[in-house]
Amino acid sequence: MNERRVVITGRGVVSCIGNDVDSFWNALVDGECGIDKITQCDASDLKTQIAGEVNDLDVTKYIPAKEARRMDRFSVFGLAASCQAMEEAGLPNYLPDSDIVDPTRVGCVVSSGIGGLATMSDQHKKMLDKGVSKVSPFLIPSMIIDMNAGNISMRFGAQGPNLAVVTACSTATHSIGEAFWMIKRDDADVMLCGGSEASIVPLGLAGFCSMKAMSERNDDPKKASRPFDAERDGFVMSEGAGVLILEELEHAKKRGANIIAEVIGYGATGDAYHITSPHPDGDGSKRAIEMALKHAKINPSEIDYINAHGTSTPLNDKFETMAIKSALGDHAYKVSISSTKGQTGHGLGAAGALETIACTKVLETSTVPPTINYENPDPICDLDYTPNVAKEKEVSVAMNLNLGFGGHNGALILKKYTE
Repeated sequence: MNERRVVITGRGVVSCIGNDVDSFWNALVDGECGIDKITQCDASDLKTQIAGEVNDLDVTKYIPAKEARRMDRFSVFGLAASCQAMEEAGLPNYLPDSDIVDPTRVGCVVSSGIGGLATMSDQHKKMLDKGVSKVSPFLIPSMIIDMNAGNISMRFGAQGPNLAVVTACSTATHSIGEAFWMIKRDDADVMLCGGSEASIVPLGLAGFCSMKAMSERNDDPKKASRPFDAERDGFVMSEGAGVLILEELEHAKKRGANIIAEVIGYGATGDAYHITSPHPDGDGSKRAIEMALKHAKINPSEIDYINAHGTSTPLNDKFETMAIKSALGDHAYKVSISSTKGQTGHGLGAAGALETIACTKVLETSTVPPTINYENPDPICDLDYTPNVAKEKEVSVAMNLNLGFGGHNGALILKKYTE
């Protein structure tokens, strides 16, 4: 039996720098930043008052307004990105009505790191102010993380594997990786996968502020997220969604789908070290890279580009750099790296999907997006982070890295599709 190959045939984006793939990518290449003062809630009492908010999303293009009001914002984002991805993939709006695909062979792993925090916060306040009888019957279905995949599967009639992965900021990367394996082991032919997040609410912001994890550059939002820069002082929260369509190669070819890239490797490991800090020598991330390389059956020297987790926190950027050096050896100094979080902020459970989509565009365009706000080189972070300006480079193999609180590490490897 021939090995089942997994390709990408569709993508969808909701982000603070664009609400479709092309606008998102053009903003990345141009170095645009979507971080600004928070408008969704009163952040005046918080030490961090900036974030990457989604603006100008016409929800009614994807979901009836009444239906959207019954969903948390994170689910709305996930469904909007899924509609885009299905359209790009040329898949039908409702799978059971089509003879193009078998709906029982189409699954969904679209997840979230935090889920419906806004709904939970609002309904908790309503209960305290007006009593338990005023709590919405939609509280639980709006809040729970798995409803992201549930809503998407119901929208399209996808009856295959359906679940959510929760691994903090590695959520979307692990969701894509687990969907990859579902197709590899013949549990599905098509998978919607990725992540969404919408946690720019007082409770979420206050929690991260109390941890002293976020930047406090409130007077200069566009310069606040500065991955790998010596003066980085924390991440900037953002919201949004990224969804990809993974498909078994022969299935995609049979229906004449446009093949964007191929997924060839996935690694997932645990630090078993600390609730928030990465392992101090980057060991967990290093092993995730090595696992992905093993499954991809390639050498470290074949990696051309890395979209790094690059959160702009002092510890992450230091330890991630160490992990890349340890896993790639001397080649670490030759590979092009960028962190797009300088522009998008940190999308938490959506980050890995948005950044994997960026990798697909790198493969398509031979353009490496910049790491903006890289102004003060850090001797500890001494690799090629593509400072401030995009560059042209032929890229055949790209890797995305993500790390999450709890010691979760994920690595995905993509390559240009060839027969």
